[in-house]
Amino acid sequence: MSETEVTTAPSPLLLANGRPADRAWSLDPALRHLNHGSFGAVPLVAQERQNQLRAEMERSPVVWFPALPPRLAATRVDLAAFLGAAPDDLALVPNASAGASVVYASLTRRRGGEILVTDHGYGAVTMGAERLARRWGGRVRTAEVPLDADERQAYEAVIAEVSDATDLVVVDQITSPTARLMPVELIGAELRRRGIPFLVDAAHAPGLLDAPLAGATGGTCDFWVGNLHKWGCAPRGTAALVAGGPWRDQLYPLIDSWGAPDPYPDRFDQQGTLDATSYLAAPTALDFIERAWGWDTARRYMDDLAGYAEHVIGAAFAEKTDAGEMTDGGGRVDVGMPVPGMRLVRLPPGLGATRVEADALRDRVALELGVEAAFTSFGGVGYLRVSAHVYNTAADYEYFAEACVPVLGDWARAAREQHGTP
Repeated sequence: MSETEVTTAPSPLLLANGRPADRAWSLDPALRHLNHGSFGAVPLVAQERQNQLRAEMERSPVVWFPALPPRLAATRVDLAAFLGAAPDDLALVPNASAGASVVYASLTRRRGGEILVTDHGYGAVTMGAERLARRWGGRVRTAEVPLDADERQAYEAVIAEVSDATDLVVVDQITSPTARLMPVELIGAELRRRGIPFLVDAAHAPGLLDAPLAGATGGTCDFWVGNLHKWGCAPRGTAALVAGGPWRDQLYPLIDSWGAPDPYPDRFDQQGTLDATSYLAAPTALDFIERAWGWDTARRYMDDLAGYAEHVIGAAFAEKTDAGEMTDGGGRVDVGMPVPGMRLVRLPPGLGATRVEADALRDRVALELGVEAAFTSFGGVGYLRVSAHVYNTAADYEYFAEACVPVLGDWARAAREQHGTP
């Protein structure tokens, strides 16, 4: 991954017929789509495959549903190969949060009922941990990891909060609000030594990391959940739960159905009348990226483009906002363990300081500026989270720097004036 500033715009990726890469998606041309990391984007070929599968399901549902489990089992083989997992370790779930909910619903209290999370965790997954702690009569502890912490510092910050009362540890492989890696291999190895279950929230890892499961399952974590509908571009509602270790066979789907007596992960392949076409169409999306460019090429392009976006947008904030609003270097941020394809750019004071404010800013930018962008907050500071994909080009981020940054500066000044802050 890139850890240096990228000042040269990478050449746009093209399809085999010479057309721009964005022609392979049905994205609204009236918007600039700069937030792939939140909900992904589904290539037309995968949408068409899912529509074919839905038509097949609706033509003969009585044939479709009894025949579904073996088709899903075959799909799991394909998806496991992409992730580097064993097919018998992988269950299909709608999203990473659903996978975490499966773990929460399946574990029992063994020690003091404490669950350890970090202050970089995804809010919905942390809320689930809080509900589980209440059921256990325990509590959630939060490890505070500095934004710029390196691998060893992040590891030590987490392990320092582990106690004899810890029943579960939950850590993001790639953090959603701060776009950084966490040292899950180091953390997991120590937790395995202590016999404490470890859940890795890898919502952003599939497709973005070359080997997202390297060092994770089979040795250093018990549960790993990752979305295929983000960077993998699968139809939405497609994720993998990969489990190993002594708690693997305790996992059951959240819906009790006729597959309940089957072993893990087969019991997840039969859940009533759920529409499983997103799972079946997922390999089409993954294969499309591989055939069009190759995943290695796609990842290099995404990382170079994110680095360029960080450069031009950070420079624009430094140049086009009031003196004193931004530190030297504009809005560029040191996240300690950077992620390929993602960057953080600090916003001027007054914007996105809380999750609610960041979400409201996201909606306002889409409505008034015609740009889909991700805004996050951490430690009372607002950030633009850059997340590039193959359909993005340097022009997208140059547009944001020229057209949106000055407006964001105006909004920041207005917000500070309204609250009486300098």
